[in-house]
Amino acid sequence: MQYEINRRNFVAGAAGIAVATGGVSAQETDIPKKYSAFDQVEIGQTGIKTSRLCFGTGVKSYNRTSKQVQMGRDNFIKLIRDAYEMGIRCFDAADLYGSHEILAEALQSYPRDSYALITKIWWRPKGLPETERPGAGILIPRFLKELQTDYIDMVHVHCVNSETWLVDQKSYMDDLETFKQKGVIRAHGCSAHGFPGLKVCVDTSWVDAVHIRINPFGKNMNGTVQENLAVARQLKAQNKGLVGMKILGEGSFGDDKNMVNQSIAFALKEAQVDVLNIGFMNMAEIEDIVARIAGV
Repeated sequence: MQYEINRRNFVAGAAGIAVATGGVSAQETDIPKKYSAFDQVEIGQTGIKTSRLCFGTGVKSYNRTSKQVQMGRDNFIKLIRDAYEMGIRCFDAADLYGSHEILAEALQSYPRDSYALITKIWWRPKGLPETERPGAGILIPRFLKELQTDYIDMVHVHCVNSETWLVDQKSYMDDLETFKQKGVIRAHGCSAHGFPGLKVCVDTSWVDAVHIRINPFGKNMNGTVQENLAVARQLKAQNKGLVGMKILGEGSFGDDKNMVNQSIAFALKEAQVDVLNIGFMNMAEIEDIVARIAGV
């Protein structure tokens, strides 16, 4: 399958943004005056409408486990259900996290069309118990079974960081496009864990949405903050969805409430992410972030 390439427009557009703004600032007409964690927002132009706050299930994750999985199945299920009851309607998973089956059990009593599920394919040689890395044609049916659903809202190629990933991961891209055409998934894209990988997301029409690392302090990011912000604005101009991650620097400044406030405001007002993907360990953390989003 061939996907539209538009690198010239990206280079010109990103340069124009930087020159015009001396950095990047959101247009006042493009952002709401008030925010709620429970606002219904569309992720780009995917048609996926969900809560502004997304519950990430991969806190310190590796080898199909995470700190949340390790809290115990019953405790994790209760936390997910409490988050849903509070108003969170977006849940982020990945094969790497080992959270599929727990999410399925936690959400089984709620209408499937009332929440959005995001998951990711792990392609790297290390990170999962088994050594083989099968194609999406095998993985997606397994994900559907584990999640106990007949469709997944969004599937991302996990942890791309190279500017060659559009070539390196083309087999996954082709398979995911086939699943999208069949209605098995609603949208596809990538989680960009390196600035070179993020930049090329504007080069192809295949990317519907991107997990983007974004905070104003450059924590757990590479490339400068302004470089990442310029690309975020270019993706936004292309109507691609933005799922903000590393909002709290992967917990590196979670205890500094001023930094937390600045980062949430930055992600929403400057980067204009559609949803904030944050991992939670308890309801107090959720309540705190909900209040801080409302204070932006």
